[in-house]
Amino acid sequence: MSDHSAPQHPNGAVDHHRPLYHLRPPRGYINDPNGPIVVGDVTHLYFQSRPTVDRLVPVEWGHLTSTDFTTWRLHRPAMAPVPDGPDRDGCYSGNTILDDGRVRAFYSGFRKEWLYQSVLTAVSDDGGYSFGPPSQVVPDPDPDENAIMFRDPFVWKVNEGWRMVVGAGYGDGRSAIRLYASADLHEWVRLDDLASLPRQEGDGPDTGDAWECPQILDLAGHSIAIVGTWSQVRGVNSVLSLVVEEPTRVNVVDHGTNFYAASALRDSRFGPLIFGWVTEGREEVRWREVGWAGALSLPRQVWLGDDNTVRSAPVPTVRELRVGPAAPANGAHIGAQCEIVVPTAPANVRLRFSATEHLDVVLEAAANSLTIDRTAASTDPAAHRGTATAHDAFDDATGRPAARMFIDGSIVEVFTSAGQVLTTRVYPVTPPPWQIEAPEGSEIWTLAAND
Repeated sequence: MSDHSAPQHPNGAVDHHRPLYHLRPPRGYINDPNGPIVVGDVTHLYFQSRPTVDRLVPVEWGHLTSTDFTTWRLHRPAMAPVPDGPDRDGCYSGNTILDDGRVRAFYSGFRKEWLYQSVLTAVSDDGGYSFGPPSQVVPDPDPDENAIMFRDPFVWKVNEGWRMVVGAGYGDGRSAIRLYASADLHEWVRLDDLASLPRQEGDGPDTGDAWECPQILDLAGHSIAIVGTWSQVRGVNSVLSLVVEEPTRVNVVDHGTNFYAASALRDSRFGPLIFGWVTEGREEVRWREVGWAGALSLPRQVWLGDDNTVRSAPVPTVRELRVGPAAPANGAHIGAQCEIVVPTAPANVRLRFSATEHLDVVLEAAANSLTIDRTAASTDPAAHRGTATAHDAFDDATGRPAARMFIDGSIVEVFTSAGQVLTTRVYPVTPPPWQIEAPEGSEIWTLAAND
């Protein structure tokens, strides 16, 4: 996917903030991953894409393929808005399934003058590389339903046919996952909502005014819903999971500051996977200057913890990005693409960018928590700051290291031994080389750019 040349800022300087092994096109604005699907031995991954950072430009479905979930090939967009069609102003989020050997997409069509994003379907007859014209699948909500949002279908196979969920929110304060059934993928019947919940704030995560990007996984004998929480005031918030049988309890999927719009692959050779949108952590003026924004997370294996929370680890093949042997991390000078492995807690890790810029990662064994502190990570006033913490972070019995830290330009993804994950963004003004301060026994690998 990359030409291995150093990413350039428009003024000619090297843009050390731009990720090289996290997926994104060379330029433009990307957000939600969509519809990962395995066709033969090839995995197709789609994503919301604009060729520029102007968010008024209609969204297309960008397209990537891989045979190992680690090295990816970028293709031309697989789907684009149809002039004066039901997706004229954007082909928004959804998923894909195999329908008699053909790849069929279900997605949200956006038209600025319509109250809701309509649920559409389109078929690919070339194995997922391009999609034909759309048609509407189910009616938009009736006005008397008082729905404030309706979008983002997700379809999956069940024994007796097919199910589809769509994200929704209602004027009475409930977020919901609407549920539909079909025997043939063409005629759909609405069933009772799969789950709904009045907004919860304060104690625990904010559940938002509405749920978008619903994904359904079968984990440890439970049906698990993963949703993005959205509010009319704040917009996108966090990604939550819930056991469908007990929807009053919600849990955070990623404890960082910059992960949203999870997209699920229900089955792969590594089991169920999710991908996510790594949002920007700086003011818009900066990403408009450089001409790019957004990236996709590493693919994550997911499972259900004993407490019914979704846990994560990077796919095993991410190790193929490692270049050369491991080196002791403490005191090492590094570039902007690396993996830092911390074997045990307690530990303090500092990524020192300069005398005035640093990122701290604190592993507290007594509190069983990991905290990322980016308060001093950048002297740029446009860079976001603050801390993020994951509890129940460590489990020595798993055999995994206490923390694996993936640094990619401005992206920081940290996975703990207990399967907690934190994704955040940092924008040090100082370019590499940077220096690592870490406990003895910690190791570092240089990671290659994505091909």
